[in-house]
Amino acid sequence: MTRDEANKIIQRVDNLPLYLHAYAYHLNMRVENILPADLLDIAYEQKLTGVKIHVLDGETRALGQLDNAELALFRLKAEKLKLDIHIETSSSEQKYIDQAVRIAKQVKASSVRFYPRYEGPLKEVIAKIDADIQYIKNNYSQSGLTFTIEQHEDLKGIELVDIVKRSDMASLSILFDFANMINANEEPLDALDDMKDWVTQVHIKDALIIPEGNGKGHKACASGAGDMPFKQLLTKLICLGDEQPQVISYGLEEEVDYYAPAFRFTGEDDNPWIPWREMSETPLPTEKLAQRLAQEREDALKQIDFVRSTLQEIKRDALLTLEQENQI
Repeated sequence: MTRDEANKIIQRVDNLPLYLHAYAYHLNMRVENILPADLLDIAYEQKLTGVKIHVLDGETRALGQLDNAELALFRLKAEKLKLDIHIETSSSEQKYIDQAVRIAKQVKASSVRFYPRYEGPLKEVIAKIDADIQYIKNNYSQSGLTFTIEQHEDLKGIELVDIVKRSDMASLSILFDFANMINANEEPLDALDDMKDWVTQVHIKDALIIPEGNGKGHKACASGAGDMPFKQLLTKLICLGDEQPQVISYGLEEEVDYYAPAFRFTGEDDNPWIPWREMSETPLPTEKLAQRLAQEREDALKQIDFVRSTLQEIKRDALLTLEQENQI
């Protein structure tokens, strides 16, 4: 750690913008035990900056199912609790972007996240993504929203950087997920290094790496129990940006038991086939459901504590670095 990095950490770490991510309560939201408005209460109780919510989280009571009056009530509650809102959708296609932006405007969200899900040769997939982003740029650049494209298991970091650069869209940047590069056959720190100049938002989680032939899958697990270089990633992310922090939100996305297979492989050519995939989902257990739902709620709160504890470790490292520098 350099003196400059240590100073950045000390200045920033105690006020890091931590957001509750709805996926931390994915199973509970699938059975409608927890609804979007409940996430606002949890975020407020945990003294977080805001919430990241998918348009489908909460099934029949998801934001995508609410009418304008109900969305207005959600917005008012968030405003009362002084919580920022980020809306997420699992596609870059126009109709899904339109839906996400409509909801974002209704609830006065500040940002929309998307990721593409196309099947076909890589070059054709990227061409479709480029076209989708031009649609967003042409229709929503003046919306007041920022947009992030997430590195989501099938594209490599440098490919995402090229997409964002090519878009020439000032309000578009990259959302970095702690584990999703594994499925694209990349290592976390290498992937972050490739994307670092374009990352403004983060999904924090941990995962076990699963070798699968010439590729790698991942199975998400409790934070601190996996193979991700958790502390190193957080340290590097905090230090992005010179005068101001580059990363404006850190989503607490505990995903215990979520699994994703390998999508990219060692030895593939420069135009590999990208397979179709459904939206991310963790299967509901077939037995002991109540116990699993309770465990998920516990896991989500434990992650908050784990992340905050790790941040204090990083702060101590920074203070030690400066102390040692001063003794030289």
